[in-house]
Amino acid sequence: MTTTSAPNAATPSRSRRVIAISLAVIAALVVAFFIFANLYTDWLWYAQLGFESVLMTQWVARVVMFVVGFLGMAVPVWLAIQLAYRLRPVYARLSSQLDRYQEVVEPLRRLAMWGIPVFFGFFAGFATSAQWETTWLWFNGVATSQTDPEFGLDTGFYLFALPFYTSLVGFISAVLLVCLLVTAAVAYLYGAVRIGQRELRISKSARIQLAVLAGLYLLVQGASIWLDRYRTLIEPGGMGRITGPGYTEANAVIPGQTVLAVIAAVVAILFFVTAIIGRWRYPLIATALLIVSAIVVGVGYPWVVRTFQVQPNQLSLESEYYERNLEMTKAAYGIDDLEKIDYTAEVTTEAGQLREDAETTASIRIMDPAIIGPTVRQLEQYRAYYQFQDPLDVDRYEIDGQSQDTIVSVRELNTDQLGAASNWQNNVLVYTHGYGIVAAAGNERTDDGNPVFLERGIPAAGFLSDMEDFQPRVYFGEYSPEYSIVGAPEGTDPIELDYPSGTEGSENETRTTFDGDGGPSLGGIFNRLLYALKFQSEQILFSDSVNEDSQILYDRDPSLRVQKVAPYLTLDSDPYPSVVDGRIVWIVDGYTLSANYPYSTTVSLQQAIEDSNNTAPRFALDDINYVRNSIKATVDAYDGSVTLYAWDDEDPLLEAWQKVYPSTLKSVSDMSADLMAHVRYPTDLFKIQRALLGVYHVDDARAFFQRDNAWATPNDPQTDARLQPPYYLTMQMPGQDDPSYSMFTTFIPSSEAGTASRNVLMGYLAVDANAGDTAGEKNDDYGKLRLLEISAETTVPGPGQVQNRFDSDTAVSSQINILQQGQSEVLNGNLLTLPVGGGLLYVQPVFVQASQGTQLPTIRKVLVAFGDEIAFEDTLDEALNALFGGESGATTGDEGLSPTPDATPTPGATPTPTPTPSEPTEPTDEYQAALEDARQAMLDRDAALAEGDWTAYGEADERLTAAVEKLIELGG
Repeated sequence: MTTTSAPNAATPSRSRRVIAISLAVIAALVVAFFIFANLYTDWLWYAQLGFESVLMTQWVARVVMFVVGFLGMAVPVWLAIQLAYRLRPVYARLSSQLDRYQEVVEPLRRLAMWGIPVFFGFFAGFATSAQWETTWLWFNGVATSQTDPEFGLDTGFYLFALPFYTSLVGFISAVLLVCLLVTAAVAYLYGAVRIGQRELRISKSARIQLAVLAGLYLLVQGASIWLDRYRTLIEPGGMGRITGPGYTEANAVIPGQTVLAVIAAVVAILFFVTAIIGRWRYPLIATALLIVSAIVVGVGYPWVVRTFQVQPNQLSLESEYYERNLEMTKAAYGIDDLEKIDYTAEVTTEAGQLREDAETTASIRIMDPAIIGPTVRQLEQYRAYYQFQDPLDVDRYEIDGQSQDTIVSVRELNTDQLGAASNWQNNVLVYTHGYGIVAAAGNERTDDGNPVFLERGIPAAGFLSDMEDFQPRVYFGEYSPEYSIVGAPEGTDPIELDYPSGTEGSENETRTTFDGDGGPSLGGIFNRLLYALKFQSEQILFSDSVNEDSQILYDRDPSLRVQKVAPYLTLDSDPYPSVVDGRIVWIVDGYTLSANYPYSTTVSLQQAIEDSNNTAPRFALDDINYVRNSIKATVDAYDGSVTLYAWDDEDPLLEAWQKVYPSTLKSVSDMSADLMAHVRYPTDLFKIQRALLGVYHVDDARAFFQRDNAWATPNDPQTDARLQPPYYLTMQMPGQDDPSYSMFTTFIPSSEAGTASRNVLMGYLAVDANAGDTAGEKNDDYGKLRLLEISAETTVPGPGQVQNRFDSDTAVSSQINILQQGQSEVLNGNLLTLPVGGGLLYVQPVFVQASQGTQLPTIRKVLVAFGDEIAFEDTLDEALNALFGGESGATTGDEGLSPTPDATPTPGATPTPTPTPSEPTEPTDEYQAALEDARQAMLDRDAALAEGDWTAYGEADERLTAAVEKLIELGG
């Protein structure tokens, strides 16, 4: 008997489809949940700070722009495909090749007719969503009351409208081009366009559609050319010397662009006529004429004008446009109110010459924040898991009614140094914050060359911690851990390490519990799950230490927090800590930038800001031609709260952004007196301005054209490949009534790349960096730029030349050799330049540290120079007196100190030989005992330093001092 097997059931195939679909749905849900987790945690972060409106504005704007871009591209492309297909010829004779194409395409036609528009729509949507800021700025743009000198338009048109119009025209051009291409493809595929036997046949419907699209495209190109007229004001011109149109651009390029825009409009009209009458000859001829006109009018005519008219008469023809550039550039960079002072510098010295500048010399900073970092770490770090900024920051405080320049740094946490103790619980729950701020006098030193601390220690001690309600804990800083979980119900035993006490390895430590509002809550299981996914840490979900009162602190860097709540700002590269009203706060300067200010010269932000202290800055917008310090921001180091103050209320960009992000800024009137006392003129803005002033310190077109007085910032004498940074210092400039907290820089003659510059001083620029100490009111002189133009009749050595004299002087080098004996290394500090005594005084502290092992830079000597004279002594006071005839008349911070005496011959003088006694003197037993005590004290001090036992270090240091005093008493 024969049996026939039954057919295979369809169940396995159906099951596979169900499983595949289920897996795809599950995968999509997982991806969607991860996206949701990321978005929702962002929302929690912003909501906790009170800036959720910022995030909502961005979300809404991006979604709206995506939809607009998607529909703006997809709908026209879909209509173009539909029209081309529906109006195709019904009985068109197709070639065999087209027949085969249709056989392949027809099964996919419906998918393609919807898929192609969706494909291009997504690309357009993502592209337009990235341009939401341009659109929102255009919508919220403001007038500036400043007009450009070429077209007479408000500069707000260039800042807000022109970027939007340019983007809009580009988008419409892309839409029309895609529509034109898909129309031609569909028309060819279905026989509306036929090519064969040297003949091109186009059906009426295809002709109308193609001609209308081509006409619209040319019309938009005409609008683009018309806008290019205005773009000449923000592009290089004037024979490459300026930004903005010069004579050639104003008299040839711009008129040529006007003619081309009109021709493009006429050609577009001819295409519209062709759609009606069916004659392609006229628009095609006109298109060829447009191309020829573009070559002749757009390229040829400007070349003729430039070559035969401008180059032989450049100064006379370009002067007007150079004047425009000078005026607009100075306004765009805030250097138009520069006060210039002719300065005939003295180069000779005499006794008492600095008496009238005693207040300035009293504030001369001999502690270099870029060098003493290791010293501060060794003396104040206490534990390996603490760290300080490098370089340290500079601030000022009022102490006993006097302004005191200080070197400051926050003692932050560094969990990378936990070593074997590193685990999730320690890293996240126990080691959560730094502790305290260290402040040292900038103009003082101890007898042994260390900083004079005004605030130090754990627990904190000093003039700052004496304030009522002082909060020393630092949960938010530049080196804070990625995230910490803090907070607990009242009555719970604290687990956060507050600060250690006793010697290294001691179990004595104080613990605390964070009681502020610093991060999103982890009280609910849902939030714990979301953050476990965000940080890929299951411990967040399962740890018993996470409770209903727990908060998670993350994104803790002050600059990052400000950037997230004010994304339109470019931030200064040097945020600094201050104690304001009993709280440690980070002060961050924010800038509004633009590259669209008319007739203003473009500068590279990276190159302008880069120097020996800031070696690798990076910016989203590098080439700029407009800058304002529009925002002062503070970040509380304890709870991370961010406050934004509208510092420059006349900035049009800030005014527009305030409309985009309403209710996020406070007024300057809300700033406390204590905060105002610590606000300073920002470093990066000053660097940008000095980069421009090297050329734009002149006032007339002839000087600008000849560039015979162009300046440059000198290189740092200690890092010759990078620029010397500007320095903060309390000083009195000529024209000022009293000393003020200021920032300064110097200028030397500019030179072409690859050639050596003559290192003599040509200019000295200072800005009043003191905002005042009145609540809600800025100092009238804040931001005042003063430029000393040094008379060419007197040669004043520049920083490089002075450093060379220091290094080459035989007396100085012999003393440096003594300091370098053994395992010692000599470090030259920052070379400060001060306008005192009728001239320019240079001051450079000299530090000594061990070349290997534990490094503890201490100041040992001070170099000074005035004119051609130099001095090298143990203290600044002694050096100035030696330089100015035995009595300088100056007051210094290290006056009256008694450093360990060293043989220090006067620079340039012949050292006096030491007499040799006829018979050796046998040391007495008392002398030998003192010598042995000194030797043992030094050994004990070094051992205590290596172990970090500061109590033992202090005791050994006292013994060493007593032994040295005894040796001196015995004549040793």
